[in-house]
Amino acid sequence: MNRPIPGTVEVAVRHILSDRTTGFLTRTRRITWQDSLNRVRRPASGKQSVELTCPVCDASLLAEVRTEARTRRTSAVLLVLAALSVIVFFAAFGYAIHEGGRTLPEGQSLPVLFPVSVASIFVTFVAAPVLFVQGRRYNGVTMLDAPKPRRLHGVMPVRGWG
Repeated sequence: MNRPIPGTVEVAVRHILSDRTTGFLTRTRRITWQDSLNRVRRPASGKQSVELTCPVCDASLLAEVRTEARTRRTSAVLLVLAALSVIVFFAAFGYAIHEGGRTLPEGQSLPVLFPVSVASIFVTFVAAPVLFVQGRRYNGVTMLDAPKPRRLHGVMPVRGWG
């Protein structure tokens, strides 16, 4: 196993070989790709643009690299937002169960916060896992918008869940 070099980040340049969608009622999408690993040096401060080359088609891609401190901070913010989403989910779920299970006198309606709590249940049910996964996978390297022929590429983090 390769040990990470301090001040660098390992990314994969993903070249999309094919992207097919089949089916009429049930759509199936099959994407095949080929990755090549690159090691990018992090800047001392701010952000820096680096050029990555795809070995499959020799296209040059621009990526933006952030400092390690900024990367850790952004990752921590995403993980905190995921934790807050979980807390809001359970609080809203408890409130919705409490208010929804009450027997109301005739002519009285549920409080205004009831539909808000139901909406927040659905939003945080999706937001919490997405924020958690993004917070774990964020590595501070993003691909800048490429012209049309180079859009079949992506810059992916190499480090997994560790």
